[in-house]
Amino acid sequence: MDSITDAVREKYGEAARRAGEGARATCGCGTSCCDGTDAITSNLYDDGQAQAVPAAALLASLGCGNPTALAELKSGETVLDLGSGGGIDVLLSARRVGPTGKAIGLDMTDDMLALARANQQKAGVTNVEFLKGEIEAIPLPDNSVDVIISNCVINLSADKDRVLREAFRVLKPGGRFAVSDVIVRGPVPAEIRRNVELWVGCVAGALDESVYRETLASAGFEAIDIDPWRVYNVGDAREFLSGTGVDAEAIAPAANGKFASAFIRARKPVAAAKSCCGPECCAP
Repeated sequence: MDSITDAVREKYGEAARRAGEGARATCGCGTSCCDGTDAITSNLYDDGQAQAVPAAALLASLGCGNPTALAELKSGETVLDLGSGGGIDVLLSARRVGPTGKAIGLDMTDDMLALARANQQKAGVTNVEFLKGEIEAIPLPDNSVDVIISNCVINLSADKDRVLREAFRVLKPGGRFAVSDVIVRGPVPAEIRRNVELWVGCVAGALDESVYRETLASAGFEAIDIDPWRVYNVGDAREFLSGTGVDAEAIAPAANGKFASAFIRARKPVAAAKSCCGPECCAP
């Protein structure tokens, strides 16, 4: 786990530095994956959203969806973005929850946090807080946020069970989990799973759709829905495999249709079972 975490931190720190210098961020996994023009990360934000944030926030975006649209945020809510990067989804969320709400970004990479805070200052958004930490150990109290979003980050974790348990813990009863992530649809070549560059680059650590459902349910979530909205074909696979040390031409056909960007929704139950706590709740 440590080697994966270190690789992710290094690559995304580099991506933040590139974005801060005005260049498109890349995750270093090939000619197209995560460079803002490929099948995974392209065309995720409309013109209005792109213009509502500093250019560096958009340049640093390495996501696979638009969780701010997915989450249906309401005025006054507290929203937490797991792996907030350059802050694009936090800043967009802050505008949607309004001055009575709050948007919190959590990231483990110092360079990304520095970039996000600079973007917040440029945007003039005050109902925002960026925290340093890992998504496997969220530095917030139990039952403290209304909504959790994330954009192509949970797949980067080596301990997704722990991530989802932590997400469940910090959500208020009835709270919503609404993330964009890459999922797997069927068996994929072992060469992909073993490749650290492809783990950092969005695909090798992705959960199978059925396993994602089971992991969410095991954490306690209900109303689980997984909507694959962008399925990657053999051409996409050939692009995100290139430059990663695997034989892209040989392996790409076996990855055809096996990876997809998905919107993933779930909810924390409104009320958990109560324990007998005294005569006021256990009276005959």
